[in-house]
Amino acid sequence: MPTWTALTHTAGREAAEALAEMGEDLTPEPVGSGVFEIEDGSDRWEVGLYFTEAPDEISLTLMAAAFGAEPFVVSELPEVDWVAHVKRTLSPVEAGRFFVHGSHDADKIPEGAEALLIEAAMAFGTGHHATTRGCLLALDRMIAAGAQPERIVDVGCGTAVLAMAAARSFPVTVLAGDIDPLAVDVAKANVIANGLDGRVECVEAVGFDHPLIEDAAPFDLVFANILKQPLIDLVPDMAKHVAPGGKAILSGILTTQADEVIAAYAAGGLALERRDDYGEWSTLVVAR
Repeated sequence: MPTWTALTHTAGREAAEALAEMGEDLTPEPVGSGVFEIEDGSDRWEVGLYFTEAPDEISLTLMAAAFGAEPFVVSELPEVDWVAHVKRTLSPVEAGRFFVHGSHDADKIPEGAEALLIEAAMAFGTGHHATTRGCLLALDRMIAAGAQPERIVDVGCGTAVLAMAAARSFPVTVLAGDIDPLAVDVAKANVIANGLDGRVECVEAVGFDHPLIEDAAPFDLVFANILKQPLIDLVPDMAKHVAPGGKAILSGILTTQADEVIAAYAAGGLALERRDDYGEWSTLVVAR
């Protein structure tokens, strides 16, 4: 089935959300919509509408003008078997001792590597993005330095690749939470596929807000691979939930945003221990 996308940009979250809401009343009706902040400090937002039949471009033009948005760019997407495409293009990733792979690359696991299976159909957060790889490398360095955290949580876990890496590395049960129920379902499936059922507990949670997470606090190690603003918003809770001497591995941060995140965490009592840049992305290790 062919798919059409209609994308525009506008200033401010309120205008973007109102534009997306109005778009849902179009004929033909979109099958989905999304509003995403452009993480460059400009307060620009992308609005996306998705259709299974060609949208009315005149209505889109009038809508964009009403909100002072840029004209919608409409594109027809070809039919693609995305799982097959990902299998062809998604190569395994080595991050220190960790080897993240799909089942189609199971024969490539190096001897002695800590292998983590993430299927192509569940490919977000596999370790191929520099932010996830940066977190895995930070964990690898902690292990090499002799760290032995007993209480660990992955906040905004996605596929739970970081939580699973920690569970493979330490003899403890790791908690993993995500705001998205679909991500939690994916995480649970990945935990089972990697033989870690009972070692990683996946829950739907906003930050630390879940009884299992609250009861397990304070934590010796926290992963938070999310985005700049959610990380900054999380500072008070992070300070509350990281144990004295505990550490947090933070990512999802552009290199241009790292100083702002570092300053926010320092003000909250979590000092920078290490920063590593991978292309345009930064991974931070902060300690309480």
